[in-house]
Amino acid sequence: MTRLITLLFCCFSFWWVSCQNASTSSSGSSLETPTGVRSIEPATPDARIEITVEGLEPGGTAKMIGIAGDQNYIADTCIVDANSTMVFDKDEPFPAGFYYVILPDYSNLQMIVDANQRFQLKTVKNNLVPAMQVINSKENELYYSNLREQGPIDNAIKSTTQEQRSKPKDGPEYNALQVKIDSLVSVRKALLQSYADNYADALFTKFKLSGQNPDLQYPTKEDGSIDIPRQTYLYKSQLWDNVDFSDPRLLRTPIIINKLNRYIKELTPQRPDSIIAATDILLAKVANDKEYFKFFANFIPLFYRPGESTIMDAEAIQVHMVKNYFTPDKAFWSDSSELNALARQASEMEASLIGKKGPDVQAKDLNGQMKSIYEMKAPYIIVYMWNPECSHCKEETPQLVQYIRNNKEVEVFGIAVNTTESEFKRYAKEMGMTWTNVFDPTNKAIYAKYYVDNTPEVYVLNPDRILIGKNLKVNQIQTIIDRDKIRNQD
Repeated sequence: MTRLITLLFCCFSFWWVSCQNASTSSSGSSLETPTGVRSIEPATPDARIEITVEGLEPGGTAKMIGIAGDQNYIADTCIVDANSTMVFDKDEPFPAGFYYVILPDYSNLQMIVDANQRFQLKTVKNNLVPAMQVINSKENELYYSNLREQGPIDNAIKSTTQEQRSKPKDGPEYNALQVKIDSLVSVRKALLQSYADNYADALFTKFKLSGQNPDLQYPTKEDGSIDIPRQTYLYKSQLWDNVDFSDPRLLRTPIIINKLNRYIKELTPQRPDSIIAATDILLAKVANDKEYFKFFANFIPLFYRPGESTIMDAEAIQVHMVKNYFTPDKAFWSDSSELNALARQASEMEASLIGKKGPDVQAKDLNGQMKSIYEMKAPYIIVYMWNPECSHCKEETPQLVQYIRNNKEVEVFGIAVNTTESEFKRYAKEMGMTWTNVFDPTNKAIYAKYYVDNTPEVYVLNPDRILIGKNLKVNQIQTIIDRDKIRNQD
């Protein structure tokens, strides 16, 4: 049985839903139109983008796909005419950003759409990039010129790197190939610098600059070996250096979500404390850039949604985000009712976070006697929250029965939720749940104590009655207990 955290999801999903709605409205604009952002071409009051692909069969439907944060949406569609031409036109401009055009044969081409939205692209089927001609769009001239210039450099770096891997490290051939790679990288950097020098305000230039990763540094330990944690820290701390957070147009390119995924999912240890620290650093960077603040602040709790995230104690992330960022002075995108609902739910989660003292629960057992978690004497206590109709409970409960039968240092305090007294008694007897089981038909006994979004829910308390594990399968319980014993020995 699952108690869906619908309210939490809906409130955090406000930004996401706005983007999704764009697929039917074709406006795609939950991000505000950039103000004060300079473009390299005069703005047009409307949009007329003509794309001709010689050899493309007429009659098919082409789709113009936009990006908004971590979502793609259909910005527009059109039919390929008898001249193999597609025209995407609107009475008002499309949101500035990076767009894909999906052709009827499922091949695609890309384009940058900024202030000037009256331009033409002409190319040939099966030779889209090399044959591309751009008319009246400096942004796309730069984009396709770069594809043609940088492509051979990237290919040369790739092939040289592959060749280098076959050579003995630090041998003469290896070192000679490294010199070649360094030279090619310098050429690529010089190409990028030329765009920055000559077209600093171009969306293309900001797109390219933002996509650059930091140079890898090689700090060493005292023994001369590479200090990997320090290397990772330096790389991660510089990952956002080239991103112009004052320009919200970049949120409509793939760059921001790609960097965010790398920053938070790959370079950050997947533990609540590490994720919270990384999030705080990132949100501090964009405190005055409201569209980025809005996107990042919503992305984190959505990605680490309790009940769906695979990390233990995702609730800690939710509580931190709500208390620190979903506040009236910061969450400008939410109204007071949404913020109050989030605050109430965070309050429900907060008491049962890892590292806190496990709250006591007092409720009646199968015989109508009051029972308490704190009266239990075993070193370790499992708080097991279950429901008779829960399919996963039917899988996990027999395993827990067997585990307890063979483990004398653990007791179980079972709590039946969202059921009836008769079903509570029937199920406990049927499953052989001989441990303490309690039931409160109002659920008041556990309110704001042990948070439940899915059943069964497992919490583990150590001898000090500190919460050391949650969101567990039965086969994970002993690992958590063993780790706690090792910590206490240290």
